Amino acid sequence: MAERSMRVLVFSHKAEVREAIVNAVGRRPAADLARVDYVEAAGIADVLSEVDAGNVDLAILDGEAQPTGGIGLCRQLKNEITDCPPIVVAVRRRDDRWLATWSQADAVLVHPLDPLTAAETVADVLRARRVPVVNG
Repeated sequence: MAERSMRVLVFSHKAEVREAIVNAVGRRPAADLARVDYVEAAGIADVLSEVDAGNVDLAILDGEAQPTGGIGLCRQLKNEITDCPPIVVAVRRRDDRWLATWSQADAVLVHPLDPLTAAETVADVLRARRVPVVNG
């Protein structure tokens, strides 16, 4: 039986930032994980709709998005969505990592994105999300 692909939402108002994130993480961030299908969102309405509907396994939010940044959006989602998926926030400055932590992000990426670090970070977050199968 084929393993279900994972849906990863990528949010930024800039198409080039969304593309950089997708390219850095790749279609299969780790060999032990299923393939990733990306859902791109340029506005917060799309993010809220997808996350609220339970349509994503992970969200990657651009901390610098305009007019609403991924840091504030992450905090909103974590506080308002009952079964909120894990969220990774991408920031421009290493010194802004504390803001992502404040936002309750599950992990942080720093631009410029290193493909090895980005894929490993996303893979770690997706692995943590897995629910182990218990044989009864």
